Amino acid sequence: MNKEEVRKLLKKLRKYEIAIRKAITTQMQGDFHSVFKGSGITFDDVRPYQYGDDIRSIDWNATAKGHSVYVKTYREEREQIVYLVLDVSASQEIGNQGHQKVDVGKEICGVLALSAIKEGSQVGMFCFSDQKEVYVKPSKGDKHAYQIISKLYNLRPSSTRTDLNNAIRYLLNVIKRRSIVIFVSDFIDEGYDDNLRALARKHDLIITHLSDRRETKLPSLGIVPVYDKESRKTLWVNSSSSFFRNRISNTYGNTRQSLEEFCRKYQADYLPVNTDEDYVPKLIKLFRVRSRIRKSS
Repeated sequence: MNKEEVRKLLKKLRKYEIAIRKAITTQMQGDFHSVFKGSGITFDDVRPYQYGDDIRSIDWNATAKGHSVYVKTYREEREQIVYLVLDVSASQEIGNQGHQKVDVGKEICGVLALSAIKEGSQVGMFCFSDQKEVYVKPSKGDKHAYQIISKLYNLRPSSTRTDLNNAIRYLLNVIKRRSIVIFVSDFIDEGYDDNLRALARKHDLIITHLSDRRETKLPSLGIVPVYDKESRKTLWVNSSSSFFRNRISNTYGNTRQSLEEFCRKYQADYLPVNTDEDYVPKLIKLFRVRSRIRKSS
């Protein structure tokens, strides 16, 4: 990207970031900081159980030693770490030119990088295919945010394939402290469930599920060539076949349903984003929910 393109990009991302910030501060009485803070907590002490305490916070070891029921208390960490995780495999290259899944994913990561940096959080980034493509260690400051955005938009992946399980395993090894992990992908892969559960248990996980309508609403054109961007092979399929159309629809529908159920079960946030819609209102809605949860906890 040349300097003029970078300038236009930053102007666009700042506009979105300001729109989100303005909406949240207006509706949440200035408590925007709770979007990126308040989930990083560490064990502090124990105290006697009080009416209304969450039974999940009971310290059974301390309770067994004494004559009362004790609960664990926590303190908020002063500095939150935010990891932006983006799938840059070839399956993300679906959509209108300049507005493919990968383009939308990069924009979302750029906007959130600016937002998190503005709140004093450390921000790291991990882009993957079936291998590590880019890893940026967490740091603070505007210069670091611009470095992340620059790496995002200058990235040319080395591989076309996807391996979500390998990517999540890498995250589990590299992220040592509880962090906010914003995972952006179409989640079209298999065999990653166990590691995704481990990631949700260890960190504050936000799943951003990218999709494009042409993946599920194919025109009925009979036998047509379909190019698989990951394998770089052309396959001939009967687009009018009810079996083929149902298989495609079920694959994407089941992925969304399983992700929604996963997020409910493991207290992760789920954000579905289609390439032809404005994602800013969805980010605002997500932040409102997270702000209310932080204020009530």
